[in-house]
Amino acid sequence: MNSSPAFDAARFSAAPHSAKGRLRSFAAIGVVLLAVGTGWQRPAAAEQPVNDSAPATLTRGQQIYAQQCLSCHGEGGRGETDGYADPLIGDASIGELAEIISDTMPEEDPEQCTGDDAKAVAEFIYESFYSEAAQLRNRPARQQLSRLTGTQLQQSLADLYQHFFGTPFRVKERGLSASYFNSGRWDKKQLKVERVDPVLDFDFGHDAPVEGVTPEEFYIHWSGSLQVEHSGRYEIVVESTCSMKVRFGHHEHVLIDNHVQSEGRTEFRRTLNLIGGRQYAIQIDFTQRKRKTEQPPAKFALRWVPPGGTETVIPNEYLLPSTLPSGFALQTKLPPDDRSYGYDRGTRVDRQWEDAITSAALEFGNAAVKELWPQYKRKHRRESDENRGRLRGFLTELASVAFRSPIDDETKRLYVDDQVDAVEDDQMAIARACLMIIKSPRFLYPTLDQQAPVSRRVATRLALALFDSLPADAWLVDQAGKDSFAIDPKADQKNARKNVEQRIRQAALRMSDDPRLHGKAMEMFFDWLDVDPAAEVSKDPEQFAGFDAHLLLDLRRSLESAVSDVFWSESSDYRQLFLRDWNWTNQRLGEFYGEGWMPASETTGHRLVPGNPAAGKTFGVLTHPLVMGHLSYYDTTSPIHRGVFLIRRVLGRTLRPPNEAFTPINPELHPDLTTRQRVELQTGEAKCQVCHQKINALGFPLENYDAVGRFRATEKGKPIDASGGYVTRDGQQVDFESPGDLARFLAENDDAHRAFVERAFEHFAKQPLAAYGEEVADDLVRRFRESDFHIRRLIVEIAVVVATEEFNKENFNEST
Repeated sequence: MNSSPAFDAARFSAAPHSAKGRLRSFAAIGVVLLAVGTGWQRPAAAEQPVNDSAPATLTRGQQIYAQQCLSCHGEGGRGETDGYADPLIGDASIGELAEIISDTMPEEDPEQCTGDDAKAVAEFIYESFYSEAAQLRNRPARQQLSRLTGTQLQQSLADLYQHFFGTPFRVKERGLSASYFNSGRWDKKQLKVERVDPVLDFDFGHDAPVEGVTPEEFYIHWSGSLQVEHSGRYEIVVESTCSMKVRFGHHEHVLIDNHVQSEGRTEFRRTLNLIGGRQYAIQIDFTQRKRKTEQPPAKFALRWVPPGGTETVIPNEYLLPSTLPSGFALQTKLPPDDRSYGYDRGTRVDRQWEDAITSAALEFGNAAVKELWPQYKRKHRRESDENRGRLRGFLTELASVAFRSPIDDETKRLYVDDQVDAVEDDQMAIARACLMIIKSPRFLYPTLDQQAPVSRRVATRLALALFDSLPADAWLVDQAGKDSFAIDPKADQKNARKNVEQRIRQAALRMSDDPRLHGKAMEMFFDWLDVDPAAEVSKDPEQFAGFDAHLLLDLRRSLESAVSDVFWSESSDYRQLFLRDWNWTNQRLGEFYGEGWMPASETTGHRLVPGNPAAGKTFGVLTHPLVMGHLSYYDTTSPIHRGVFLIRRVLGRTLRPPNEAFTPINPELHPDLTTRQRVELQTGEAKCQVCHQKINALGFPLENYDAVGRFRATEKGKPIDASGGYVTRDGQQVDFESPGDLARFLAENDDAHRAFVERAFEHFAKQPLAAYGEEVADDLVRRFRESDFHIRRLIVEIAVVVATEEFNKENFNEST
């Protein structure tokens, strides 16, 4: 059977990000001792004869395939021929395949394979190698041994550092704590006001900042923490007309120092790499000194430029009044990880990665010398320092946390004693030890730990799954040390497995309240929504005047708030991501988006509630302007981009790119046509409709939202036609008449539920869900539904799956 463009477009290939695609093996180099990934192994389906007991239909289909299809599509549908290079894999139903084959195959004479013959070959293809079940049967997924990804390395070093200062905690209040003194320094007797300032953007002029303070001389101390949602480069900007000093991350780390004022300089900038989900302690000293000459007006502002954003006063929602434990953010630039499967994988090991790890180790060693070692000495000042005992104790604790388990004598000799004995200088010994520890496979390859006790391995996998990190906080380390995740030999063995699994679940549930989970979850949501938080989004300024970098940053804050509110709510209900009829807004968003977006005041966010003019126009994140804007062109909407997004990311269906480069019809060529009409015109050919009847039917229901996400009822003076539809995996046709119909469908649809579970699993586990067994996927989906689609509980169950595998291997000789 010869191929044709129509048959090629029938989604007979895996999505580029599919976790069920081919796994690649790799060999580690440099400091890595050995790391070989297990790839797919599949016998060719066409080489597998249908046995005598197989249904006659399959036998007939196999014969037709061999006669008419094999020459182009290859044995087992692998392709790899001159006529057809791609494999025949996908998720269309047997009926859909039969219809495509009947209409288009073989290319030179479609009438050769119709009716029962088309059904027979469709069934053979589907059962032998095309369907998801056939793919897993022929090429069972395997977990792949990987190094730490870039994110995992940053998070692990941050927790290795923070181990010596304490565990972070969630803070609901917002703003920075402020102390106002009627003095030029900290003087308890002169403390006049203590309060929480929502933001730092003050122009006191020549007036007193608060009652009881003289304007000629005063001192303000602000303290708290800066919360970061997304990883990336942040520029911290301080405007100050008076003496000031800013400490950041650690109480002795001075980020900006203008204590001795620079003549005429009032603006100061520092650029830092910060990690999503982390909070960084911040302390600011602001002093108006008494002068003999005329005093300058007192002014202070704390601003930033977030990744992909523009300069703005740091908003209230990112400021915390509590000073959280000191934090570390790696500044070394790391090479990108492999994302070909839709999630980061630590499979790339080359000279660039090796050099980056060396730089990271040296950077961390510097922080250990300046900040960790003094902290340790203060806590252990009463202990004997014979033979540099405190230094050895510090490095032993550092290595034990980094290696996720107490170290034995031989390991201590190599990583601690040999480094201390080699040099007399303590700082050099710490730098040498940090270089050895951080470049060790025991740190870089966390799952190379089969010699560790099972409870240690469980703790490692819980921390990796939930935080992308290592178990550094005292509670989890203590649980692992007590062997809490192992079977008690005195317990009833019949219930032992269930009891230990429940203890693991309770540990994961406790950890799910940690602020570090927020950053990883936010990263997952933005990836799921196909929104790059650092991306610039440009729109036609003539059509969309006012859509600028400031508005875009507000939209990102709005989307973050909407997702965060659902995620951390008591119900944490996945369905509300589609059904909520409100958004976070402010004055600028209200002025641009108009009806239903105006805030209650100029300073507070406002929820759009039922009965509001926006009712029937806002459907959670699905119709959020930032999402709609990302899925549009510069000057017009793109039903195709929106349809592809829904098929691949929200519904989890496979879809291959078109054979030829696709250029949308210029609207100027058909000025009277609506966007829907232009898309229908361009994709109306039979070879296009095989895919576009599915893509367009999902994209068109979102046509009420223009290229910047504003709701519209008409285009080109014509009413918007928001009708569309979807064919489920089991062949059910569902019709939509409005974006509300689509939103309600996605909230309740089985395909969407399973796709969300799989995407969440891959993000948190960094492994394909299929590698843990088909029953695990079904069980997670079932638990998700039984929990009323509770997102945080789903993440807990994912962590339990990852962690209990180690327990099962240890105690029941089971492994997926």
